[in-house]
Amino acid sequence: MRFKDQVVLVTGASRNTGVGIAALFIREGAKVCICGSTPKSTAQGGQLLREMGLDGFLETPADIGDTEQVRAMFAKIREAYGRIDIVVNNACNQGIGPAFEEMDPEYFLSVVKTNLLGTFQVSQEAVKMMLKQESRGVIVNLGSNVSMRAIRKRTAYVASKGGIDALTRAMAIDLGPKGIRVNMVAPGYIFTDRWEKISDEARKRRRLNCPLGVEATADDIAQAVAFMASDASRNICGERLVVDAGCSAQHMPVDVDI
Repeated sequence: MRFKDQVVLVTGASRNTGVGIAALFIREGAKVCICGSTPKSTAQGGQLLREMGLDGFLETPADIGDTEQVRAMFAKIREAYGRIDIVVNNACNQGIGPAFEEMDPEYFLSVVKTNLLGTFQVSQEAVKMMLKQESRGVIVNLGSNVSMRAIRKRTAYVASKGGIDALTRAMAIDLGPKGIRVNMVAPGYIFTDRWEKISDEARKRRRLNCPLGVEATADDIAQAVAFMASDASRNICGERLVVDAGCSAQHMPVDVDI
């Protein structure tokens, strides 16, 4: 087991990709803390994990945009385990909404507050613990391929993910010399419950954007995160691992590349 007895925090672990990431670490022997934005959403993630036959995890709910809630979460982790080895900053406000000119500044701020400020706050509290540990630790941020290739009507989301790109590099050069590695996984399309609400035709059209012809599963992303968190990547720091079935590599999908 790659992560036996290591303490791992996964934010955004109430459903979909976050649950998939938490499940992989549990199966790999880690002591996993799952964080949703509320006790109810965190319990939902816990129930999904139990339905997979997994247990032994700790529920640590927190709105990661709220400084005091983040501090309280780490106090709970400190009390339970006394250390933190790996942080996976997966929590995300998808920012699906209005066009740029119609977007309320407060809405923009709410997306950035979760995605960018939240990643910063969780990481900062983790680092305070890691610096007191002999083995230090690893942080893996979840970005997105949209930080380099923007999508429509998602201004706040795209901007926040671009910020995570830059934040990852800044954290890496500050923390690398102190023994803490920081990297990022940047997914493209991921099959989530949102895909269950769109037509077969829409799914087929989306898949044309992927040279491999298929979107990622939660486990695909979890495997990339686990690699970045493991000793197999011990000399990788400040990097962006894109997991998007080749979307970023192509100029145009096949149906318009004529």
